Amino acid sequence: MSEKQRYFIELAYDGTNYHGWQIQQNAISVQEVLNNALATILREPVETTGCGRTDTGVHAKQLYAHFDLENSKSEILNPKYEMSLNAILPDDIAVKRIIPVHADAHARFDAVLRSYEYHVHFEKDPFKINQSWQLRDKPDIAMMNAAARIIMEYTDFSCFSKSNTQVFTNNCKITRAEWVYADSSLVFHISADRFLRNMVRAIVGTLMQVGKKEIEPEEIRNIIESKNRSNAGTSVPACGLYLTEVKYPYPLTP
Repeated sequence: MSEKQRYFIELAYDGTNYHGWQIQQNAISVQEVLNNALATILREPVETTGCGRTDTGVHAKQLYAHFDLENSKSEILNPKYEMSLNAILPDDIAVKRIIPVHADAHARFDAVLRSYEYHVHFEKDPFKINQSWQLRDKPDIAMMNAAARIIMEYTDFSCFSKSNTQVFTNNCKITRAEWVYADSSLVFHISADRFLRNMVRAIVGTLMQVGKKEIEPEEIRNIIESKNRSNAGTSVPACGLYLTEVKYPYPLTP
């Protein structure tokens, strides 16, 4: 019986045209398109496992997935296979590299850090359609950062989680939560060991309430401690959200 080799694949994509990363019935997903492209190149069915799931319309500057192949398929590491794979993938999905890893490496469960950005702009810009959320008025960034620092004091983020999700815990360790102005745009940076479904968009929506002076920064404590999603702000549009980085406790080198 032949052994299998596990590979990580790094990719980036514009999520505008997809119903998220994960395969689902009656809707096109990034995972489905990638699996089909790999199967075409390798001439055998391929099932990938992603480092997480992005929702409909959310983008990824870096996402890892893993898949297994027979050792005889190790030629996939030849650069021509990467070129061929990118040639048959649509323009809004790009494969960056394919990396051999140890047999029990897991793209999702081994990840120790994930980072997201949320982009906001304030003037009509045709080049930011589906790439950023347009607001009319600029929020108070100092107040939002004060509230973001309070968020980092907590670990249970039930109040920011989509309802009825099947997870064992709502605890996450946030290591960065900060708003930064960049090129007349506003970008929220957040990093944690894990995220709950819809968590970042719910956090941004709540911080926007602070920035619009609808609530005080300290009110964030009551929202988090309530563990009630209805007490937090509305989720902001998916178009401004990007998964930007995923880190592992081992090096990913070809």
